[in-house]
Amino acid sequence: MGLEEKLPSGVLLTTVEGVAGYMRKASFWPATFGLACCAIEMMTTGGPKYDLARYGMEVFRASPRQADLMIVAGRVSQKMAPVLRQIYDQMPEPKWVLAMGVCASSGGMFNNYAVVQGVDHVVPVDMYLPGCPPRPEMLIDAILKLHDQVQQTKLGVNRRNEIAELETAALRALPTSEMKGLLR
Repeated sequence: MGLEEKLPSGVLLTTVEGVAGYMRKASFWPATFGLACCAIEMMTTGGPKYDLARYGMEVFRASPRQADLMIVAGRVSQKMAPVLRQIYDQMPEPKWVLAMGVCASSGGMFNNYAVVQGVDHVVPVDMYLPGCPPRPEMLIDAILKLHDQVQQTKLGVNRRNEIAELETAALRALPTSEMKGLLR
């Protein structure tokens, strides 16, 4: 009972964006950026028990020029921030960033001058993964959610228009200091 029996004429119609999104999501090549205890959990996901190879992520790349997903695992110091940005800039487009752990997401318990209070001050982050440290199952879940985002990504002019719309919406958003309700 294959796909050919479900299609009456043997023809399947889709868009170029749909095919490209499917191929991109099925072939993530992550660049490791393990800085603290979260890196141990990230390494565990590549092991035999959790096996990220099921999702097309067989090899963690040490070279940013071969990677399209950066997993920032752990706290980022002020001295490491320029290195992180340089590695991000060396990655080819399209590229995605996953902030793994509370330290990468918001600085964690290290509220001092030496630690960047969220990696989103250095590179744009596509997915935040909370926890101290997050379990390998949580990392796999975040990667699968990122797969859904990547599959819905538009291409070419449509992508540029989408980015412009998101930027204008962000500029029109109410500043956090003026928000009312549960935030204060």
